[in-house]
Amino acid sequence: MKMTLRLISVIVAAFFLWSCGGEDITSSGKVSSTTGWEYNNPENGGFEVRTSAEQETGPGLVLIEGGTFTMGKVQDDVMYEWNSFPRRVTVSSFYMDITEVRNVDYREYIHWLSRVFGMNNPQVVENALPDTLVWRDPMAYNEPYLEYYFRHPSFNEYPVVGVNWLQANDYCLWRTDRVNEKILVDMGHIDLSTDQQDERNFNTEAYLNGIYQPNIINPIESLNPNVDSRLVSLEDGFLLPKYRLPTEAEWEFAALGLIGNTIDELVWERRTYPWNGHNVRNDSPRYMGDFRANFTRGKGDMMGVAGSLNDNASITAPVRSYWPNDYGLYCMAGNVNEWVLDVYRPLTHLDVADFRPFRGNEYDKLYLDANGRPVIDSLGRLRRVPITEADAEGRFNYRKSDYRNYRDGDLTSVYENPFAADTSGVTDNTTAEMYVFNDEEQVSLINDRVRVYKGGSWKDRAYWLSPGERRFLLETESREDLGFRCAMTRVGTPSGF
Repeated sequence: MKMTLRLISVIVAAFFLWSCGGEDITSSGKVSSTTGWEYNNPENGGFEVRTSAEQETGPGLVLIEGGTFTMGKVQDDVMYEWNSFPRRVTVSSFYMDITEVRNVDYREYIHWLSRVFGMNNPQVVENALPDTLVWRDPMAYNEPYLEYYFRHPSFNEYPVVGVNWLQANDYCLWRTDRVNEKILVDMGHIDLSTDQQDERNFNTEAYLNGIYQPNIINPIESLNPNVDSRLVSLEDGFLLPKYRLPTEAEWEFAALGLIGNTIDELVWERRTYPWNGHNVRNDSPRYMGDFRANFTRGKGDMMGVAGSLNDNASITAPVRSYWPNDYGLYCMAGNVNEWVLDVYRPLTHLDVADFRPFRGNEYDKLYLDANGRPVIDSLGRLRRVPITEADAEGRFNYRKSDYRNYRDGDLTSVYENPFAADTSGVTDNTTAEMYVFNDEEQVSLINDRVRVYKGGSWKDRAYWLSPGERRFLLETESREDLGFRCAMTRVGTPSGF
C-alpha cells in the first residue's frame, strides 16, 4: 500500500512539473530571480511579464529549423563567374512562405492601397502595380499575358511577376501591418476599421509608438498603479515580427531542405537541387519520370510534346505545383526566380559572417520631432533617418550607416585594415568605392542598388535550378520570370518545442 501511495505521489509530482513546463516559480517568471519582487502585481509597481510565449506561425508561413550548412556552388561553374565559393555558415531558424506570392495575393494588396490611398494619392497605387510590360517580346506574340496574367481569375494561383525588389519589400511591410491588425481585431482589442485613409492607416510601428490611434474596444488593463489601461506592447508577444524578403543564405538553406537527409548531424548527401540525386525527374514508382520543376528542357522546348507535356506549364505554373521539398516549400527550383534581400557582390561568400550571413545592412534610427516624438510619413509609416558618426561613437561593431559596400573597396575597410597602404592623404570627400553607380560619371553593372535573385524559372535551363547558383538585377527592374516569397524572423527557441 505504501509503495502504491508513493508511486501515486511521484506521478502527481511529475505531472505538476510537466504542466508547469518543468520550471520552478522563480524561473517561470512569477517572481524576479534578481530582486525577489513578484511580477504582474500592481501592489508592488506592476512590472508585467508574459512568460512562456512561443511565437505563433504567421499566415502562409512554415517554420524552417536552422542549422549549419555549406553554402555555395555544388556543380561545375560553367559560366566561369567564380561568385559562389562554398563556405560553411550557420542560419538561425526562421519562417518562410510555403509558396511564391500569388497574383491574387498581390491584387489584395493593390485593392487595399486603392481603398486607402486611391482618392487623394493615386500615385501610391500606380507605383505598386506590377509591370505587365515585362511580357512583351519583340519577336513573340505575348500580348495576351499583358492583359490577362495578373488580373484574370484563371491565373489567381500563379506567381506574381513584374515586381521589382523595392515593390516586393513594400508588399512585405504591408502584409506585416495587415496580419498584426487582424491579430488585434481578433483579440477584441481594436475595432475593425475599413475607413482608413491616407496616412491614417494601421501601421504596427506607429501603433506601438502611440502615433496611430485605432478605435480601442477593450483596452489592456494596466497593472501599473499610475495608469488605468494601455495598448498592446511588444513585450506582450501577441504581435508578429516583420514579414520581409529572405536573405540569400536563408533562401538557399530553405531550398536545399537538408533536414530530409540528415541523420545525427550527418548530412549523407549534399544536394544539387532541392531534392536528392542529380536528376530533375522524379524517381518514385508512382511518379517515375515526371519532372520535379518547371523549367526549359532545351532550346524551344518550354513544355514538352502535346499529349505528354513534361512540366505541364508553358510559362509559369500554379504555386503549389510539383512536389514540396522536405520543409514543405513548393517551387524552390523553377517556376519563377525569387528576389532575396542581399546586395550582390561576386565575392560576398568570402567576406560575410559565419552566423546569419548577409550583405546589405543600412543602419537607421527614428526621426524625432522637437518634442522627441516619432513622426509618420505620407504612407503612415514612421520616418527613419540614417545614423550619424556621432550615433556610432564608442561602438566597436559599426562606425557608419551604410554597409552595403563594406569590405569591398570602401574607405572604411581600408582604414580598418592595419596592413593597408597609407591613406593619410585621402580626404573625406574622396570616392574610394570599388563599384560606383553614377549616371553622369561612371556606370557599373555591380553596385549598391543591385540585388540577388535565385532559384531558376520556367525559361531557364536546369543549371539554374540549383540553390547555390546566383544572379543579380537592379532593384528597380523587373522580369516576367522573377517573383518573390516572404520570410519572417523566428524569435525564441530554434525548433519551437
